[in-house]
Amino acid sequence: MAPSEELVFAPLGGVGEIGMNLGLYGFGPKKAREWLIVDLGMSFAGDEAPGVDLVLPDIRFLESERKKIAGLVLTHGHEDHIGAVLDLWPRLKCPIYTTRFTAGLLEAKRAGEPGAPSELPIEVVRARQPVQIGPFSVEFVPVSHSIPDSHALAIRTAAGLVVHTGDWKLDPTPLVGEATDIARLKALGDEGVRAIICDSTNAIRDGISPSEADVGASLKAIVAKAKHRIAFTTFSSNVARIRGIAEAAYANGREVVLVGRALERVIGVAREQGLLDGIPAFRGADAYGYLPRERVVAILTGSQGEPRAALRRIADDDHPEIALSPGDQVVFSSRTIPGNEKVVNHIVNALIKRGVEVITDRTALVHVSGHPRRGELEEMYRMIRPQVAIPVHGEALHLHEHALLARRLGVPEVLNCYDGNVIRLAPGPAERVDDVPFGRLYKDGRLLLAEGARAIPERRKLSFVGAISIAVAVNKQGGLAGDPSVEITGVPERGEGGVDMLDHVLDTVVATLDNLPKARRRDPEALAESLERAVRSAVNAVWGKKPVCHVHVLEV
Repeated sequence: MAPSEELVFAPLGGVGEIGMNLGLYGFGPKKAREWLIVDLGMSFAGDEAPGVDLVLPDIRFLESERKKIAGLVLTHGHEDHIGAVLDLWPRLKCPIYTTRFTAGLLEAKRAGEPGAPSELPIEVVRARQPVQIGPFSVEFVPVSHSIPDSHALAIRTAAGLVVHTGDWKLDPTPLVGEATDIARLKALGDEGVRAIICDSTNAIRDGISPSEADVGASLKAIVAKAKHRIAFTTFSSNVARIRGIAEAAYANGREVVLVGRALERVIGVAREQGLLDGIPAFRGADAYGYLPRERVVAILTGSQGEPRAALRRIADDDHPEIALSPGDQVVFSSRTIPGNEKVVNHIVNALIKRGVEVITDRTALVHVSGHPRRGELEEMYRMIRPQVAIPVHGEALHLHEHALLARRLGVPEVLNCYDGNVIRLAPGPAERVDDVPFGRLYKDGRLLLAEGARAIPERRKLSFVGAISIAVAVNKQGGLAGDPSVEITGVPERGEGGVDMLDHVLDTVVATLDNLPKARRRDPEALAESLERAVRSAVNAVWGKKPVCHVHVLEV
């Protein structure tokens, strides 16, 4: 290793937040550093970005370093780790490395999404067999998670070995896929690990997460007690949970009806790869109405309240084929992602009002997290014994608690790090040495908008105060050439004291024109500015808010 070479870690997403995971490893002299990208995920927009479909990481730094990108590695197939690939890969054009199930999911998604790249250069690799990607030797190590084919990464360079855990837990009975490879992780620890970059999602929870097999047993008991239809909603990618629901149904003499395209896509890939062997083919939504109530188990999309997903439409009595009756049950075999609480609560309340019994993880063992609690983190550190610990994949509280735990366990160097930080891992002490540009891109229909794009704050403002559009035609002398036209959107019809808002605006426009000097009336820009000020002030006087105001002046 040359004296000028360094190994660095630089997250561009997923550190200080949940979702949108994007990590970078760089090796070499600073000006000639080659980069390994780990994951390229998305997150969902909140109230701060009305109308936005998805939030993606801003990759302008990677675009500037495009010629130095050795490859993109995907640890597993969850959307917060692969959801930005189809939109952002065309800007990078780098090779992609992942394992079989994740590759199948990504390819199925590409084939079904309009405007997706015509092909992706995916190299399918095998677990435990290192692949050379530029100066990085990358080994995929199987770990348990809430989707099959999840892996930690052992990343080797001339500067040492780094373990990037991805999403993981210690589950000896995961139902589908491999359990976490304890023996391999211990062997990596014996080899000598310079740094661990580790999942923090459940670092504030004590103990060890229950097993997926425990959930499966609980689901069987719930189905056995059900008198009528029972519907489950879960994350579409959780093949183990889908298998557990199916086994619970068949053990109790019921049929499984599958409702939702996202589920169909994942199950199609799972069946192709043998992950649902022994499970009969599921029935389609068209069979639902013909089966006796006591024989139905439905699996539905929409655990997060997605507007067009099956469960939301059923709760709103808007689904063409599926309805629930009093006495039926709905089981939320999932957790609510932060930010989705309101819409999920809407669904729960709508179902309860219609006499449907709702079961969640607050009342029964119907869901377990795919992330490690503190007891599992302690076991990981005992196996890996790193010199450096960097908590990732979590909000500030999770990262902080994880860091405290690592220090208590005796890790010599523990660094707090956030998106945009560049951390030197080797040689020498681990420390923050630089910062790189990072941020968010908003997927808005078919467009990708920068975080500072004008459209987003304008929409946010419109959602609070509405808009008034005014069109006036004036002649060369500055006089009105016809009646003004006014359109009001999102503004109350009547103001304080019962004032008719439309008449109030029209009166303000006419009065303002009458009182303006002729020179100002003959200047379209000055006239528009005067009308905007006057109308916003007049509306504020009877409403207490100033709407967005657009004035169009036509000279005739």
